[in-house]
Amino acid sequence: MKSMIAKGVAPLLAALLLTACATPEFKQPAVETPTAFRESQVPTTVVEGVDGTRWKPAQPAEAQPRGQWWLIFNDPALTALVDEASANNANLAVAAARVKQARAIAGIAQADRVPQIGVGIGAQRARPSALESGLPQGTPMQPVTSYSAQLSASYEVDLFGRVAANVAAARGDAATSEANFRSVLLALQADVAQTYFRLRALDAELDTVERTVRLREESVNVNQRRFDLGDIGEFDLSRARTELATARAEAIGLQRERANAEHALAVLLGKPASNYVAGRSPLLDATALPTIPAGLPSSLLERRPDIVAAQRAMEASNARIGVARGAMFPALTISAAGGGVGGAFSDVFRWSSRSWVLGLLTSMPIIDGGRNRANVERSEAVLEESVGTYRQSVLTAFAEVEDNLAGLRILSGQAGEIDAALVSARRSADLAQKLYDAGRSSYLELLDAQRNLATVERTAVQLRGNRAVTTVALVRALGGGWDAGRIDGQAVAQN
Repeated sequence: MKSMIAKGVAPLLAALLLTACATPEFKQPAVETPTAFRESQVPTTVVEGVDGTRWKPAQPAEAQPRGQWWLIFNDPALTALVDEASANNANLAVAAARVKQARAIAGIAQADRVPQIGVGIGAQRARPSALESGLPQGTPMQPVTSYSAQLSASYEVDLFGRVAANVAAARGDAATSEANFRSVLLALQADVAQTYFRLRALDAELDTVERTVRLREESVNVNQRRFDLGDIGEFDLSRARTELATARAEAIGLQRERANAEHALAVLLGKPASNYVAGRSPLLDATALPTIPAGLPSSLLERRPDIVAAQRAMEASNARIGVARGAMFPALTISAAGGGVGGAFSDVFRWSSRSWVLGLLTSMPIIDGGRNRANVERSEAVLEESVGTYRQSVLTAFAEVEDNLAGLRILSGQAGEIDAALVSARRSADLAQKLYDAGRSSYLELLDAQRNLATVERTAVQLRGNRAVTTVALVRALGGGWDAGRIDGQAVAQN
């Protein structure tokens, strides 16, 4: 009866054992993906940039090289800055070092899949105790010298997939680090481009304010002469001086903003802020800004390096569940050693001095206080966390693309209206100047027209910079360029 029960229960226990310790099959979490970006008004056909670069919706190919997307701006200065930052930025060097660490750890895990072989050669001189040798106490004992040489090998049979799961987890970590490196690289390139365009926009804004300062200085000089001649009262002269001081203060404030942007660019380039000077280069117009096609939302999941990193982190977490489960079940280790021992080193390699040992060790935890069970639960919770992180990354990515598509659309509409307003403001300022010179209007009317023109000009310059910065932000939100004919500005060496 007992033998029948044993025969029936044994296969069931074996099946349960194998099922319990196996790494669970990874299941891609469901994420609601829209069929198209709502804010996108760009057709998904091929679009050619100003420098001949061809943009098209990316295909799902995570490993495809990212393109040098900044070339679409056709700006050699920007290209030089991106190349310099890619070579010298400290944060990028940190990310590259983390990739190397993760690859090395994956190599360590991979080493457990092959037999471990070692060799040992040693010498020993000892004086044994008489009692230990079975002789009467006090018996004189002579020191003995022995030499040994041994070749040993051991191998863990991966019965329950623990080693394979550990290798898969380490490889997943390495892939996560590589995706994080690409994310840091893309962020660096985008930060350099955005800071560069902000700097140029500030230069253009400074030019506008400095022109206003010169006009105010001329106005003060003219009003001073007219006041001295008695043509106008002190009120007009005071207002002119007030407007001049206000314009100068605005110029000083812009200089502070420009200095901060210059310092930020220096840090991105890996240079001390004190040693870096960026030349003046006003952003004159936005006609050279490229049109960026958004492509399909589904392809975004493979293009964005941060989403890819979250995906690889999920896979690594799933593999670690297998590692934790494997620790609850028997581990089988095969070991062997062979060599020789002799009183002289030349005797070690004699056939008569040979020795060998073969071993087979099976170990399994019996009572661990719930440690392994808790470790499995922790691994499962880590997987749940990584799934939540992945879903949040996807939602954030979709929102960032929509934000920047909406931003470009709205900024384009604003720019059109501002251009029309700029024409009218210049005409109004010209007419006001003529009427004031002819004595047909007051200085306040002239001042109001000039102030309105200066405001519109500054708004136009700011919109110009915002459009350039938002264009870069859209490229970044889409995961960078994806032209297969181009390569990254920097890549981590495989070895």
